[in-house]
Amino acid sequence: MSEYRIGDGMEVTLHFTVKLEDATVVDSTKEKAPATFQFGDGNLPPGFENPIKGMAAGEQGSFTITPEHGFGQHNPQNIQLLKVADFGDETPEPGMVMSFADKAGTELPGVVKSVEGERVEVDFNHPLAGRTLTFEVEVIDVKPATTH
Repeated sequence: MSEYRIGDGMEVTLHFTVKLEDATVVDSTKEKAPATFQFGDGNLPPGFENPIKGMAAGEQGSFTITPEHGFGQHNPQNIQLLKVADFGDETPEPGMVMSFADKAGTELPGVVKSVEGERVEVDFNHPLAGRTLTFEVEVIDVKPATTH
């Protein structure tokens, strides 16, 4: 068993579960292969990395992640009004997740909130924005990351 602890320059292998306030599981590796990533590489939002810093293989933890440290607050400015014509051949329906390209060509997923006549309301907030999440981890391995 290594004595390495999670921190910069470390490769971390862990199982995780992310739950909503009502304990609904949003994402989990429990039934799949564990996740392996380099600490600080951007795979995990900083709010998810900070609580696991210093943990070692074999340790477990459960952390509450507030919206500020998770996927941000729900921003009303991220709700846009579009026209049905903007959807081309597709007929927008509430609940549909669609991908839009912004002016820079970056893909932005949006959820259709409502359709009234020719007006379509689309929410571009992250689906987990504004949610307080529970982040449960079981650290399997921590070792120095090897650069390829």
